[in-house]
Amino acid sequence: MARSKVAIVLCLDVGFTMSSSAPDEESSLEQAKKVMTKFVQRQVFAESKDEVAVVLFGTDGTRNDLASRDQYQNITVHRSLMLPDFDLLEDIQDGIKPGSEQADFLDAIIVCMDLLQKQTVGKKYEKRHIELFTDLGSTVSEDQLEIIIANLKKTGISLQFFLPFPVDVDDEGGDTSASVHSHIHRNPFPRKGLTEQQKEGIDVVRKLMHTLDEEGGLEEVYTFRESLERLSMFKKIERRPMAWPCQLTIGSNLSIRIVAYKSVTEEKVKKVWTTVDAKTLRKDDVQKETVYCLNDDDETEVQKDDTIQGFRYGSDIVPFSKEDEEQMKYKTEAKCFSVLGFSRSSQIQRHCYMGNHVLKVFAAKDDENAAVAFSALVHALDELKVVAVVRYAYDRRSNPQIGAAFPYIKDSYEISKSAGTKGRSSQHLKLLFKLICRVWKTCLIYVQLPYMEDLRQYIFSSLKNNKKCIPTADQLSAVDSLIDSMNLVYEADDGETFEDLFKPSKIPNPHFQRLYQCLQHKAFHPNEPLPPIEEHLLEMLEMPSVVKERCQGPLEKIKALFPLKEVVKKKDKTTAQDIFKDSEDGLNPKKPRIEDEEGSFSIMKLAEGNVTSVGSVNPAEDFRILVRQKNADFKDVSQQLINHIDQFLENKGSQYYMKGINCIRVFREEAVKLSKVQCFNAFLQALKSKVEDKALADFWEIMMQDRISLITEDEAKESSVTSEEAEKFLAPKEKKNEILPPTDEGGDVDDLLDMM
Repeated sequence: MARSKVAIVLCLDVGFTMSSSAPDEESSLEQAKKVMTKFVQRQVFAESKDEVAVVLFGTDGTRNDLASRDQYQNITVHRSLMLPDFDLLEDIQDGIKPGSEQADFLDAIIVCMDLLQKQTVGKKYEKRHIELFTDLGSTVSEDQLEIIIANLKKTGISLQFFLPFPVDVDDEGGDTSASVHSHIHRNPFPRKGLTEQQKEGIDVVRKLMHTLDEEGGLEEVYTFRESLERLSMFKKIERRPMAWPCQLTIGSNLSIRIVAYKSVTEEKVKKVWTTVDAKTLRKDDVQKETVYCLNDDDETEVQKDDTIQGFRYGSDIVPFSKEDEEQMKYKTEAKCFSVLGFSRSSQIQRHCYMGNHVLKVFAAKDDENAAVAFSALVHALDELKVVAVVRYAYDRRSNPQIGAAFPYIKDSYEISKSAGTKGRSSQHLKLLFKLICRVWKTCLIYVQLPYMEDLRQYIFSSLKNNKKCIPTADQLSAVDSLIDSMNLVYEADDGETFEDLFKPSKIPNPHFQRLYQCLQHKAFHPNEPLPPIEEHLLEMLEMPSVVKERCQGPLEKIKALFPLKEVVKKKDKTTAQDIFKDSEDGLNPKKPRIEDEEGSFSIMKLAEGNVTSVGSVNPAEDFRILVRQKNADFKDVSQQLINHIDQFLENKGSQYYMKGINCIRVFREEAVKLSKVQCFNAFLQALKSKVEDKALADFWEIMMQDRISLITEDEAKESSVTSEEAEKFLAPKEKKNEILPPTDEGGDVDDLLDMM
């Protein structure tokens, strides 16, 4: 249900006592204007629908509907009820000037009540409220105090006071428990600093607020300093809860009416940036025009209707029109929340939670049958410790999601269930059960789960197998102590009272706060640089001081047990001979150059550019770059590399063989890292058959010397090849014994002499 708007009157004392102050001190009027500015800023940036009016008393002139010859003088309605905006902020800062007169603050309250009564007629307001800022320095008459109290109660108008000092400042050893808001940040305001008029004003305020609320009346009296601290945060934008009605279906026969609300969702900055002329600051003075041109010498202009969107598929562009895109979209019949099955809650891992919002699902309102069925489902899930796996589609235009629906039941309502069923008839229990189901806080909490493509699988070497990474008992103990000392939950001595020292749900987004601060500053001071970040923003995400002090000892122990030493890496000198050695020396088949060596430098790396396919110049390095790119298709890229390996074998020659060997070596390394073992092993088996068919024994001899074989299960868990099988794979097939024709022994001698 949408929050109704509130009508607020800011009533400010501008009399001459408000503008007087001691040297090097800020006047009460300036402090009050700061509080009002902070309040209006919060309303503006929160996009609040509340309406704000401003009434000033102590002004040189008079402008209000109740004014007569000697009644309600020096009181001015400065602004009628309307939405707060930057004009109001600017008016508070620069438009409100101190007056030279004084006025009774009780008369100002009556004018504010009259304004609220007249300007809210025929409109719906949840609340009407008066905020009065004064130093109580003006004379006050209690003649109409009882009438004011009676009318405030009758009309439901609430009242708050904002003063430069707490109302209990003149108490000597009295009970200060009523001033709850003021005792934490109490102003050092001595009793002798108050005038007799101010002391009389405090008595009137006490009498007024105690009569309106006997227990908590003085809790609505604040100091300027305390108010600034409370209002230093811009409040969040109020969102209307949007109900999502649907049918929860289980199979084809069971359907329960439900309604869902967003419980958690990422809040984003409402970007209303627009391009304006730098001199006139007008949007209309800037016109945008988009022109489409061909990528030719003449930049031939084409019409928008002659263009079509394309999808890059490898190195090709696949045309894809708007009609194709519409036909491609997944079409659902309607919104849905269908249970596909159930799973143990332990099977749904926390790291698999995804999506940008969480839904709370309830039974439909005013539907007893739905409440009973829904409550039974939630309780069954909770007792069996299972969750419902759900297919969720927001509407027929949305792509379906797979998610988990967790049961949630408030404990307090479970107590009422067990307590209310003793000694009652079955009929009575049935009626009572329906009644309880209607008010029980039972719901399902829906969280989106990932599809296969959403998962990221990474394989890292085990720390347990590396002896250098095994910590000692002292090191483990030190880390345990550090974790204990940094516990953000404070437990009292009784062992039952807990307190969160760091509450993320109570911390506003610093990005929003800083943005609003800068926007507000630029609105009033467009030519000045932005102000520094406010201290409270910097302190928000700092470690709590209690925790910071507590962890100092364990941190020192950590430093001693985990010493850090700076390792200076020696820089290898690169000479011109190293850069140009490829072109001078040529390719050496006996000493293949490793092109992916860290720290190496070559002209090829300078000209590498953006690699889009495996080239013939440096296929191994191209392959390595491509397979490490995001969303790379390993199978497609490896096929490109295999094609080049086949070309090298067709050409025959030691330099081509070495290029092919280098490609195979890189292929094998990346297959192990990226868990593509089967792809490489299948290639190597096919390569061996090809080598045997084409009589490339010399090439396979190099493979045997370099021990390049199948990836074994010792290297990657995805492989099923043992070390023995890998060794056997490298061995060439034994040739069948063939009867050879007799040879002329002399011929060999002649050939040898010729060679000599």
